[in-house]
Amino acid sequence: MLILGLETSCDDTGVGIVDARREIRADIVASQLAAHRPYGGVVPEIAARAHLEVIEEVVPSALQQAGIGFSDLSAIAATTGPGLIGGVMVGAMMGKAIAAVRRLPFISVNHLEAHALTARLTHDVAFPYLLLLASGGHCQLLLVKGVGAYRLLGRTIDDAVGECFDKCAKMLGLGYPGGPLIEQAAQKGTPKAFALPRPMLGRKGCDFSFSGLKTAVRTLIAGRELSPAFVADMAASLQAAIADSIADRARHAFALLETEGVGVTAFVAGGGVAANQTLCARLTAIASENNVVFAAPAPRLCTDNGVMVAWAGVERFRLGLVDGFDVPARPRWPLEETGAVS
Repeated sequence: MLILGLETSCDDTGVGIVDARREIRADIVASQLAAHRPYGGVVPEIAARAHLEVIEEVVPSALQQAGIGFSDLSAIAATTGPGLIGGVMVGAMMGKAIAAVRRLPFISVNHLEAHALTARLTHDVAFPYLLLLASGGHCQLLLVKGVGAYRLLGRTIDDAVGECFDKCAKMLGLGYPGGPLIEQAAQKGTPKAFALPRPMLGRKGCDFSFSGLKTAVRTLIAGRELSPAFVADMAASLQAAIADSIADRARHAFALLETEGVGVTAFVAGGGVAANQTLCARLTAIASENNVVFAAPAPRLCTDNGVMVAWAGVERFRLGLVDGFDVPARPRWPLEETGAVS
């Protein structure tokens, strides 16, 4: 079984080819960082046009990397949401076109499900497991019971953690994308230099909040000289506050599942923020406290890529889940509404 996956939901044009034995046969990502960096964030119109410009080049490049042709493929998988609708439509239409011309099955993939299942590709994690899905647009804790079977335990009530990293990095003059730049700056700073709030710490439930944390950073920055030492200390303090907040919410999720008598095999992190090593160290400790393993894909598979879409395609295809060409592109598509039903 060979599945080609297309990912165009944000600012990366990703094409991956994966087989059912968990072998990554091709992995190509065309990044748009240079195009969006001057604006300090992703500009939807620029992103959609950039996807259009490169997608006809990266697909044959992926086939060449894998050493195969279209006739060797079993199916085509493409992200059909959620995401920036212009970009989603580019990948979805390309995937449908290839499938139609080559008479191959088409598999509609939820972008969040692709992140949710990546640890099964990289670590062969068994269901059920607890998932932290953290990126520029999402921050959720979910119980992953199976393909298409997701229970939402908590989500951000305002901003996503990745957005918090990006906005604070911009305020500190670090640039874009914020997550890696904050992590890099934090290496030279002191985590306790500034008393930043820990949103939702100790509160019931598993929801997140990061809006107030951004406001606190803005207040402390106002009127201050952004010296290298100040930036490093603020970055380290911000990273520590985020790690404390997420760790607290994760502990609440484990406690909730224990109360309900629900056991899990692992604690999994997915999404771009999962590439943060300080956060992963905290999450590893929490997994150990709860006697389960911690699993996070390699950083290149945490950020958006075609491999994760191809793997989600493998998972769905072997369950017989394929879709018609009338499946819509969706800007919003909650993961808990992604059923294992064609």
